[in-house]
Amino acid sequence: MHELLVVDDESRDGTAQVAREHGARVVEGQTLPDGWAGKAWALHQGLQAAPGDWVVFLDADVRPGPGAIAALVERAASVDVLSASPRFVCDTDAERWLHAAFLATLVWRFGPSTDAQPRAARAVFNGQCVVARRRPFQQAGGWAHPRVRGSLVEDVALARTWRRAGRAIAFADGADLLQVRMYGSAGETWRGWSRSLMAADDTPRAWVALDLLTLWVTLALPPLRVLTGRADRKDKVLLAARWAILPALARSYDRRGPGFWLSPLADPAAVARLTWSVLRPDRGWRGRTYAARRARR
Repeated sequence: MHELLVVDDESRDGTAQVAREHGARVVEGQTLPDGWAGKAWALHQGLQAAPGDWVVFLDADVRPGPGAIAALVERAASVDVLSASPRFVCDTDAERWLHAAFLATLVWRFGPSTDAQPRAARAVFNGQCVVARRRPFQQAGGWAHPRVRGSLVEDVALARTWRRAGRAIAFADGADLLQVRMYGSAGETWRGWSRSLMAADDTPRAWVALDLLTLWVTLALPPLRVLTGRADRKDKVLLAARWAILPALARSYDRRGPGFWLSPLADPAAVARLTWSVLRPDRGWRGRTYAARRARR
């Protein structure tokens, strides 16, 4: 038996009423305590109210397909915590151009979405979808764990905390199960997604520097050098490899179009934006401003 819980985190847009009208049980969000980030606090409240053996945490903009919850729980049965990537809905070519460039930076840093067990320092989750058995998750700290509750990238903090503890985690391809409309425009994509992709709050500085160096050498510089007529064989090989992964990334989008297929040309801008997000991090989110955290190894 499934139950749908919606955490109404002090919204002002009628969220609670709409959720109730569609049969959900609404959890009225409490005031944010000191030491917590807003999303982790909302997730924690939902977890505390959930009665079932399994919990599936979904962002409000995620659209699960028929049978998605059962399929996610089945995939999570062999691990301690599972995260899944959705299929992205981007309405315009400009959105897909930028979004696919940002997505490629994740693939270049962490590899494809697989069930392989990563080392703790490189573990990542997608906070749009996290699945776990409720009781063991709570007993291990869940979203209230000291390394998780105050993080602006609580999904990454959770993945790395569980791997450090020797737990089995997995990141699965959920494109056939979930869809998400993350942002309403290319401008929102530029401002919003880039702020969290480097996960600098929960990544040691040496790793962040190495990640940025990797992205500049492999993604940002090759198209610039080709366009300016200064490319060598290495640049051409790297740019060809970037275009070669597009068919594999295509299943992550409900529509592709010219914007998606030309996204390697947006790589320099995407990498520059990520670099800026590390040098000048945005500590604000949903009207709140948070103190900087020191990444733990």
